[in-house]
Amino acid sequence: MPKSILVTGGTKGIGKAIVRRFASEGFAVFTCARSQADLEQLKQEMTQDFPMVSFGYKVADLSLKEEVKALAEAVKEEFVPDVLVNNTGVFLPGAIHDEPEGNFEQMMQTNLYSAYYLVREFVQEMIARKSGHIFSMGSIAGLTAYANGGSYAISKWAMRGMTQCLRQELLPHQIKVTSVMPGATFTASWEGVDIPEERFMKAVDVAESVWSAYNLSPQSVVEEIVIRPQLGDL
Repeated sequence: MPKSILVTGGTKGIGKAIVRRFASEGFAVFTCARSQADLEQLKQEMTQDFPMVSFGYKVADLSLKEEVKALAEAVKEEFVPDVLVNNTGVFLPGAIHDEPEGNFEQMMQTNLYSAYYLVREFVQEMIARKSGHIFSMGSIAGLTAYANGGSYAISKWAMRGMTQCLRQELLPHQIKVTSVMPGATFTASWEGVDIPEERFMKAVDVAESVWSAYNLSPQSVVEEIVIRPQLGDL
């Protein structure tokens, strides 16, 4: 049986780069997104580029608890992942004191709650087999406060705290837990901004860092990955 990975939000940006990086190593892959068309396009690309790799997907809005559970059930029909990457996220700019009503709920449900619920769906099986690696996709917004970050920053600070708790809970069970905190990465969320592309990090660099962290010996774990553009934050 090949190793397996579940990457949420795997059709674009960092998520897609991680999907492709692990597929290149022969991992069976499962992913999700809200767009059926994006998933079908990714399926075509994966079939062409990695014809020997098993690839599954499901349309899911992970801001909804019932859809997180439905995703987990679909994945379990294929495998319990060796690697779980909680990558789903949404960014809505705004200040805490005047951001639109509902921003807080949407970002907490999408960025944090989805990861919490999904971990709980798989962690008991990981504990039973004494193996697994969980990656939480955070952000430098979970390290450094900045104006106009609002509820996004709150969700990422909370994600980092949850990941640290998981690390302590799961270390006796040989399950690794890693928080990934990238700076500005050239993805669809930055489309339309008047900033040169070379000022951003590349999504493939984040994916390479995740692969490298996974690839350590059982005696070692990378607890946090912080990656920033060479010229600093944007």
